[in-house]
Amino acid sequence: MQKRFRVAADIGGTFTDIAVFSQDALLATWKLPSTPDDYARAVVEGVCAVMRELDAPLGAIDEVLHGCTVATNAILEKRGAKTALVTTRGFRDVLEFRRIRIPRLYQPLYVKPEPLAPRELRFEVGERVAADGSVVTPLNEAEVRELIPRLKGVEAIAVAFLHSYANPAHERRAGEILRAALPEAHLTLSSDILPEIREYERTSTAVINAYVGPPVAGYIESLERQLKDRGIEGRLLIMQSSGGVLDAETVKRVPARIVECGPAAGVIGAARQAARSGHADLITLDMGGTTAKTSMIEKGAIARTDEYEVGGGISLSSRLVKGGGYALKLPVIDISEVGAGGGSLVWFDKGGAPKVGPRSAGAVPGPACYGAGGMDATVTDANVVLGFVNPRALAGGSVPIDASLARKALAPVAERLRSSAEDAAWSVFVVACANMMRAVKAVSTYRGRDPRDCALMAFGGNGGIFACELARQLQMKTVLVPPVAGVFSAYGLGAAPMAYSQTQGYLR
Repeated sequence: MQKRFRVAADIGGTFTDIAVFSQDALLATWKLPSTPDDYARAVVEGVCAVMRELDAPLGAIDEVLHGCTVATNAILEKRGAKTALVTTRGFRDVLEFRRIRIPRLYQPLYVKPEPLAPRELRFEVGERVAADGSVVTPLNEAEVRELIPRLKGVEAIAVAFLHSYANPAHERRAGEILRAALPEAHLTLSSDILPEIREYERTSTAVINAYVGPPVAGYIESLERQLKDRGIEGRLLIMQSSGGVLDAETVKRVPARIVECGPAAGVIGAARQAARSGHADLITLDMGGTTAKTSMIEKGAIARTDEYEVGGGISLSSRLVKGGGYALKLPVIDISEVGAGGGSLVWFDKGGAPKVGPRSAGAVPGPACYGAGGMDATVTDANVVLGFVNPRALAGGSVPIDASLARKALAPVAERLRSSAEDAAWSVFVVACANMMRAVKAVSTYRGRDPRDCALMAFGGNGGIFACELARQLQMKTVLVPPVAGVFSAYGLGAAPMAYSQTQGYLR
């Protein structure tokens, strides 16, 4: 009888990680540079490469488990679909008003990110449903039809009417009209994705779902096609932000569920390792090439939330720090994320202080030491100069390192700081640690948890490098680095259950 396999693939901003499982045993791992022009290409190439190493046929793959950053990147890089919002008359600017929150205490002139649906693409129609679900003003269907010429050319449409969680009839009818006239547009009804009270959160979540819909659907279809072209017929399952996997077709309808799916896989893997290690209370540190993510596991249980913000420099769910991103009110693993990774670029602010991230060298060209054309100093270059990274190669030899290029990239930083290359590299290291401290405190100190009561589990390509210094600064006594730490999110995909969550408002 032919051996059967499950393959997990996790895309990061710099590397794509592959893990192969047989039954519940991890057999092999692989790491290769991501391909930003077509992320699916690295997934397929990595799967084929690791199966060749195992001397196993591609047709023996039953499942491809996948975590990706497509939805997250679409929001962070403002590269989502051209999105329109259709809403109740008088509520056109809900996305502008948001909640009265300022995320940075001493910046009263802080400018919030522009709404994902610009004002010229936000339209009002006559209709009104009361909070108890009764119809106050019937839907003006003629006004909905009058919008159709103005909606031609948009890629996605979100419909969010007042109190549609109590009675979705008006949204459903408007959706029928729009879907019949504009079949190519990705349509999201707020009552389908989040039938709950809170007008801003429901509207924001619906707009996020519409905004990331076309890029996510296009990516999944490309991946499915490339897998089949190579003879891989196993079903494709996508990781959700909540920690479960879901079939690809459902994800195309509710793509907002995968906005934080990559980091979620690492936390699932950490929970399994925590149970095996005897450490019930953990803070996870997942540091890759572009971002650093943290989460908390208490008494073996993963922390989850349905209050989350994505974008705005730090993605988190803390009630103390809000207003900087876009509200996403769907079940997610409680993760805090900052732009600090191996590829994060070093720069100086107006006062001459060194800063790290959130801009990253990414997979192309990558850090200067990769020899792929990068010229600017990154965190990885600093780690090479400090001797924290192998000066010859990474990832089992698949990523060559040129230490002389790292020193060359850091020379302008050292000159600006009037220090040696080693001291400049240490400055970069310390600043990166300070950035990650924000993420750790967002899931611990800001919630009334003391990080000193927890162990720190570090994974991702850079997690182990920074874990000891971070633990020292936080006065944490235990650091755990799990097996296959560099591809740990791919390992976590193999431990994730099949899951689908649904909510329904019931106000009494």
